Amino acid sequence: MALSGTPSSVRKHIGIFGRRNAGKSSLLNAIAAQDLAVVSPVKGTTTDVVSKAMEILPAGPVLLLDTPGLDDDGIIGSERVKRARKALSAVDAALVVIDAGTAPDSTDLGIIRAVKERSIPYIVVINKSDTLKGEYGYKAMFPSDSLIMEVSAAGMKGIDELRTALGRILAGGDDKPLVRDLFSPGETVLLVIPIDKSAPKGRLILPQQQTIRDILDGNGEVVMVKEDGLERALSSNPSLVITDSQVFGPVSKIVPESIPLTSFSILFARFKGGLESSVRGVKSVESLEDGDRILIAEGCTHHRQCGDIGRDKIPRWLEAKTGKKFSFDFSSGTGFPEDLSPYSLIVHCGGCMLTEGEMGARRAEAGKSGVPMTNYGILIAYINGILKRSLSVFPDIQSLL
Repeated sequence: MALSGTPSSVRKHIGIFGRRNAGKSSLLNAIAAQDLAVVSPVKGTTTDVVSKAMEILPAGPVLLLDTPGLDDDGIIGSERVKRARKALSAVDAALVVIDAGTAPDSTDLGIIRAVKERSIPYIVVINKSDTLKGEYGYKAMFPSDSLIMEVSAAGMKGIDELRTALGRILAGGDDKPLVRDLFSPGETVLLVIPIDKSAPKGRLILPQQQTIRDILDGNGEVVMVKEDGLERALSSNPSLVITDSQVFGPVSKIVPESIPLTSFSILFARFKGGLESSVRGVKSVESLEDGDRILIAEGCTHHRQCGDIGRDKIPRWLEAKTGKKFSFDFSSGTGFPEDLSPYSLIVHCGGCMLTEGEMGARRAEAGKSGVPMTNYGILIAYINGILKRSLSVFPDIQSLL
């Protein structure tokens, strides 16, 4: 995949936070070395989150997020602040920007507390440092473990050093495996990829692309086949079979019990940190009642067609499994409901288009609301009576079944 085509969910996210007129947009422009965000002395110029994809070495592809001022006021201002705070759930690092001519206030210290509570690495950026006469006099007000850097976005002073610091912070994260820890080098992994009318023309979808890359990174061999060629492909003697969840049922009948079987969606549930909670959540299906309201949530915004996995198949399969009728709501992209209390169950996609932080925030909100949340692959495996088999490659999860 070319750098320019790297999806935002794979990039490390850097959030730029602070009060109005602290120079957040100027800082975005300086780091990106482009005039991207509108810069103005008028407070509240940034009215929504502005993003810029770029590369910062040694971290690699990143996404810069310039956010509205956290001290905005009024009805519209409160909505801007809400969007800025929502960006916190997506970031891997934060820049807390403070005007060198001002002392940090409760807004600045509050955003630092928020990122520390979420264990997000951060840098306090004292902007407009060219206006300083001597040292910035308020450093003692920040937590003692804060990394504080003085820059001038307008004059490009300290920007190279800031990029270097960001690169080091982001490069220090764990290189989490998607699948490469589930087989040994030289072994074959067989991927079952249906090509139907909902499949994009001329390409594979992101979960499939990422899985292939991770297998290659683990020095494994990849065999790909449509479901109607599965029996023939088993002659490759795979050590693991990974299937699209929507064909879990027929695939499980063809693949011998001696060969581990799981799905792309289940792999992504683990990769995004939600496998255990998804397994616990699926147990709530047994206690659903007629008329219960269920949320089907997806992280992407693709055009839905007849036979769509989320809007058609899962509701139909779930009602057939339970023999009950439910009320279904649907969300996509960033449109996850703020009020989850009406729901008896949330069924979420693998989240390949969302960051781990975004998925974690959704799980946390579901937990606060007392609403069980499960995953497409986990639910479909449960419906087909193969949940235990689909999780056999994760021995630490077996105790939850």
